[in-house]
Amino acid sequence: MKNLDNEISLEYIRSSGPGGQNVNKVATAVQLRFDIANSPSLASDLKGRLIRLAGKRVTADGVLIIEAKKYRTQEQNREDAFARLYELIEKASIKPKARHKTKPTKASKEKRLEGKKKRGEVKKNRRSSVFD
Repeated sequence: MKNLDNEISLEYIRSSGPGGQNVNKVATAVQLRFDIANSPSLASDLKGRLIRLAGKRVTADGVLIIEAKKYRTQEQNREDAFARLYELIEKASIKPKARHKTKPTKASKEKRLEGKKKRGEVKKNRRSSVFD
């Protein structure tokens, strides 16, 4: 994952929220951009899972944007952004288990039909007999 570092661009922006005058002067928030769609480091199936997992954080061009503004220092926010990116990639690297189609057993089919028959009989017995 170290080869991803040259594919990542960082931009420092002013953080929103409380913090007094410091918030208006210092750009402590980090905006990390990673171009998933054009990344040579990731396999194509991993790219698809990563885009799906990232959701709204991915632009139409396939660029992942992570904003980190939890901490009051640039360095902590940068570390947080990288940690979140690597965590996302880690989650996306787990391949989902393939679902195997199964058919109901003969016994389960018979049980279902027997239940339907019983239910039909109950409903049939509720009817008033007009043709006595």
